[in-house]
Amino acid sequence: MTATARSSADPSTDPDTGPGADTDTRPPGAGGGDAPRGLREFYENPAVPVASGDARTLRQARMLAAALGPAAARPAVVLDVGCGDGTAAATAAPLLAGHRIVGVDWSQDALRRARTRLPDVVRGELGTGRLPFRSGAVDAVLFSEVIEHLVDPDSALDELRRVLRPGGHLMLSTPNLAAWYNRALLLAGVQPVFSEVSLRGIHGRPGSEVVGHLRLCTARALRELVAASGFEVVRVAGAPFHGVPRPMRPLDRLACAAPSLSSILLLHARRR
Repeated sequence: MTATARSSADPSTDPDTGPGADTDTRPPGAGGGDAPRGLREFYENPAVPVASGDARTLRQARMLAAALGPAAARPAVVLDVGCGDGTAAATAAPLLAGHRIVGVDWSQDALRRARTRLPDVVRGELGTGRLPFRSGAVDAVLFSEVIEHLVDPDSALDELRRVLRPGGHLMLSTPNLAAWYNRALLLAGVQPVFSEVSLRGIHGRPGSEVVGHLRLCTARALRELVAASGFEVVRVAGAPFHGVPRPMRPLDRLACAAPSLSSILLLHARRR
């Protein structure tokens, strides 16, 4: 970690586990012990996509901006946990003007790219120990398309709850296992979109990119998981998926009106 990043993160960092400790961390939420070598290398591969579509980003940012209110009243500290290359945070920044966005990621390659887009980036992981922030230090967490990559989502949500102040906001997004087209594909015996059985290639489903998805949720399962982790679920909304073929995109946008059918689930929760 650079001295600049360490300095900019100091107001909300934990002195015992602060960002100056550039330890050998693991893929987000990899659980106990060392991460599998193949999984570690997978997430450090520059060819692995680390950015998601603007439609999801903008919808999520609007939800967070409405929850936080104007920055003039009280500037908030927002962590983008799993920030990837910083594209999503940079896209959301104009809607969160005046609030401070800090990008957090495990991948050194992603952070190198994120530093070109964000003033504050910190290396951190959700596998063991703690994120390099004090308990109750932040006002909101963006957790966008991360939970589906985790071995241990329960511990990850516990850690996000720790760093949030009471009443702080969690904005989580994840692909929907029960998206409208996945229901049809499964009935036809086809592996659902977003689900993966290998880190080496696509098997049995549409698509061409391997992105490392380990877990997928339905809207109901996501609500129950987040509530069980000490959050009050405020709202679940839907967002379209940028990878849907162009002729099907109007239908995909229409499905957002019923989040349980949408491509992407957007969940807003508050820390109890």
